[in-house]
Amino acid sequence: MGYFIQGLTLGLAYVAPIGLQNLFVINTALTQKKSRVYATALIVIFFDVTLALACFFGIGAIMQTSRWLQMAVLLVGSLIVIWIGIGLIRAHDTMDTSTKVDVPILKVISTACVVTWFNPQALIDGTMMLGAFRATLPPENSAEFIIGVGCASTLWFLGISTLLSLFSARFNDKILRIINVICGIVIIFYGGKLFVNFIQMVLPLL
Repeated sequence: MGYFIQGLTLGLAYVAPIGLQNLFVINTALTQKKSRVYATALIVIFFDVTLALACFFGIGAIMQTSRWLQMAVLLVGSLIVIWIGIGLIRAHDTMDTSTKVDVPILKVISTACVVTWFNPQALIDGTMMLGAFRATLPPENSAEFIIGVGCASTLWFLGISTLLSLFSARFNDKILRIINVICGIVIIFYGGKLFVNFIQMVLPLL
């Protein structure tokens, strides 16, 4: 259960900060009927979870074959994760409602795919973060961890869609700022955990 909670908390901290996916879901929740809101959320969840699986079982699996590669990705990954967290704490994102979301469902699917799979930052961050964590997990607990990550994506996008549909008037830039700060702190904590794992791998070699 511990690895599931780790995956869940890391997943929430990673997916919650405002980005292209979130802006698309937020704009839909603020302007569209509930059927379209939840359809959009489920589509985004699908692409987000498949990206997480690709990052986790892709570079994460490759890392299992080389101790030196594990160490390199742990070092670089920990620094990138900490930098992401610092960036979130310093960020001042605003709610941008200019994105056009009143589009056919096929356009929703293609847009969700683009903002997830063709977002270079998401690919790099996801690969380094999830790939690095794969190297620190016992093989028998890998599935438990990534299931937690997938549940985090589901909970977040369905949750934010529901809350915005019900309380759209109260959702503002200040709340987004609070979300970013909390997520930044959590991500820095996990980045530090990765760095500690790197140190633990290096010490026996010294």
